[in-house]
Amino acid sequence: MAVGQEGQLFQSNFDSGPLISSGGGFVMHVSFRSLLRNALIAILLAISSSLLTVQAQDNLIRWEGFDFATRKVDLSEIKDLNLDDLKFLRGIVFGRHGRVFKDVDIESYLKERKWYKPDPNFKNSVLNDTERQNLDVIREAEAARHDNIQPGDLRFYQNRAFTIKQLGEHTGAEWRVLRAEIEAIHGKRFDDEPWLQQYFDERYWYVADSHYDPKQLSSVEQKNLQTIAAAEKRARHLAVSPGDMELFQNASLTEEMLEGLSLNELRLMRNEFYARRGRTFGAAWLQQYFDMQPWYTASEDGNKTAELPPIEKQNVETIVKVERRLHDELSTKPLSKRVLEGLFIEDARRLRDEIYARHGKVFKDKASQKYFSSFDWYKPDLKFNENSLTALERKNYAAILSYERKATSMMNAVEG
Repeated sequence: MAVGQEGQLFQSNFDSGPLISSGGGFVMHVSFRSLLRNALIAILLAISSSLLTVQAQDNLIRWEGFDFATRKVDLSEIKDLNLDDLKFLRGIVFGRHGRVFKDVDIESYLKERKWYKPDPNFKNSVLNDTERQNLDVIREAEAARHDNIQPGDLRFYQNRAFTIKQLGEHTGAEWRVLRAEIEAIHGKRFDDEPWLQQYFDERYWYVADSHYDPKQLSSVEQKNLQTIAAAEKRARHLAVSPGDMELFQNASLTEEMLEGLSLNELRLMRNEFYARRGRTFGAAWLQQYFDMQPWYTASEDGNKTAELPPIEKQNVETIVKVERRLHDELSTKPLSKRVLEGLFIEDARRLRDEIYARHGKVFKDKASQKYFSSFDWYKPDLKFNENSLTALERKNYAAILSYERKATSMMNAVEG
C-alpha cells in the first residue's frame, strides 16, 4: 500500500476487489490479473481464428476453383468436411458474388482470396438455381453435423419428426425463429414482426407467399411445431402454455400455474376456451392465430359468444385476474430481468407498446393498432406524447427495448 498526495491511497494487487475510500481520498485498485486474462483471451481468439482459416485453406483448395454456378455438388463429395469447412464453403458460393459476411471467420477467409470483391449491395436474387441447389446441399451437410437443431436446419426436417432432446437449448429469439421457420418454408409472411420478416428475407431459400395457408403443413411439421412448443415451455419452466387449455376444460387453473406467461400468451389462453367451442373472433390477430391451430374449426354460428361450463368460466376469470395484475404492474413495478428473459421477441414488443397503449397512443403500425383496439381498456388519445409516461414506465420501456435489441442483434449475426 502506498500513500499518495493528500492522503490518497493507491493499492496495486493481482486480485480483483472493490474500491476503498480513505480520509476523503480514494484507493485505486488496479486488477492486473483481470487485464492480463483479457489480453490472453484476445490473443488466443486471434490465434484460433488464424489457425481455423489456415486449416480451411488446405481443405478447400479444390473448391475454390469449383464453378458453383454451372456444376452441382453431391452430398458424398463433402462428407469428409467438418462444420468449419462447410461454413467456409458456403462463404465461397456467396463470396463469388461479393457478399459481405457478419461472421468474422467467413469474412476473414474471403478477404484473403484475391478473387473476392466485397459488394455491400449484394442481394440473394443474383444466385441462380444451381447455386441455390448447391447451397442446399452444403446446408444439409451442416444440419447433419450440428449437435442440436439450429435455425436454418428445419428445411431438412419437413419429413422427419424430432425430439425435445434434439432441439437443445436456445435463446428466446432462436425459439421464435425455429417455430417460424417451419411456416416460412411454405412462404408465410411475418409483417407484424418486422425483425422476423427481415431475418427470412435475408435467407436465400425464402420465397414469400401471400396465399400461405397453415393447412399446407404436413402432419410431421405440425408435430414438430408441437415439439418446439413443448421444448420452449420446458426451457422457460412453464406449467402451461397456449394450446394446453384442452387439459383444463374439466380441471382448475391456479394463478401459480400461470407464472412466467406474457400478457399476450394469457390472452391467447383465455380465448382458447372459446375457440375450442368453435367461436370466431372479431379481432383479426386472434382469428388469425386460431386459424393456424390444427384443432380449430369455426362453427356455423361462431360469432355468437359460446356459453362456457362453470369450470371453464372459472379458469377464464383466473386468467383475467392475472392479466389485469400484469397489465397494472407495467406502471407500478420495475420489470425484473427474469421476466424479460422469459419473453419471446413478439411478446416483448407488444409489452413495450402496451406501456404506450395504456396512455392512448395511436400506433402507425396497423397490426399494433388493431391489436390494442380489440381491448376495452384502450382509449385512443391523439394528444399522447412521451411526457405522458411516468419515470417508472419510461424505465420499463427502456428495459424491454434493450432486451429486444440484444435478442434480435444475436439473430442478425446468423448467416443464411
